[in-house]
Amino acid sequence: MGEFRWVLGIESSCDETAVAILEDGKTLAADLVASQISLHQAYGGVVPEIASRRHMETVSLLTEQALTAAGLRPADLDGVAVAKGPGLVGALLVGLNFAKGLAYRLGLPFLGVNHMEGHIYANWLGGEDIPFPLLGLIVSGGHTALLLLEGHGRYRLLGQTRDDAAGEAYDKVARAMGLGYPGGPLIDQLAVTGDASAWPLPQPRLRDDPWGFSFSGLKSAALRLMEQAAARGEAIPPADLAAAFQKAVVDNLTAKTLAAAAAYRVDRILLAGGVAANLGLRERLGEACGARGLELYAPAPRYCTDNAAMIACAGYHRLRAGQRDGWDLNADPALGMVDM
Repeated sequence: MGEFRWVLGIESSCDETAVAILEDGKTLAADLVASQISLHQAYGGVVPEIASRRHMETVSLLTEQALTAAGLRPADLDGVAVAKGPGLVGALLVGLNFAKGLAYRLGLPFLGVNHMEGHIYANWLGGEDIPFPLLGLIVSGGHTALLLLEGHGRYRLLGQTRDDAAGEAYDKVARAMGLGYPGGPLIDQLAVTGDASAWPLPQPRLRDDPWGFSFSGLKSAALRLMEQAAARGEAIPPADLAAAFQKAVVDNLTAKTLAAAAAYRVDRILLAGGVAANLGLRERLGEACGARGLELYAPAPRYCTDNAAMIACAGYHRLRAGQRDGWDLNADPALGMVDM
């Protein structure tokens, strides 16, 4: 354990600049996030050039602050891990090149981490011992997937989204409703007071892909419902539409996860990704798992969204396994689940 006592993680895949220092793969010594949400809200989404420029202005200072918070000097670090993709290519390159420079100057082992694998490892923050095998449900703005996790670094992709990911569908529906950005948390909050049965929406179905996901049709159905109501001069109560949309998404995610757990005889479910912070999903999946005697693991809500602690944790396990990357490592904005 001592070989990689202190691992520094850097995350800059989208609109969060984050730096964390992890001790022995489980204890956070420093965890800093500089959010850019206020910069991008006026545009209704992330502007890549603005995100990249802010990362450049922030990452060095944030690293200094993280070292100070941890009471460490740069020479005390044992390894550097950084998100290499997926994400915005310019934003990724800022973090990646800074991490390379830091590791090279200090003579440290360096590793690029798949951002989605980082989300999985958010469940290990705090030191909880989670036994394998696990069925992983990964739900974010760009990805929705089911994986069989057989051990550290050993994954089998069972199915993933064919079109819009769940988080992407949330954002598009929220934008059409005039709720603003980011849309997922806004719909989640609004849905609490709504009547999901007032405006029922169809369940996405893929007959030829039992573990795959598709939310484009559901998103289109919600948009069409709004358009038809407007044409009739009717107003759909926003809370009811939010509740109906959330119910359709959450029911689909829950049903497929439970079916896959039964098919693969797994009794532990791991939830991860930005949408894992959604209260409706956490409650529905938690109730369903409890009714079937399944154990559900989910990160604390603050570690569901983008952060560097999850990158440091994933990097720690891969560094311990002897994995390293060279200085020629490039960012890959289209990195997928199969590349973990």
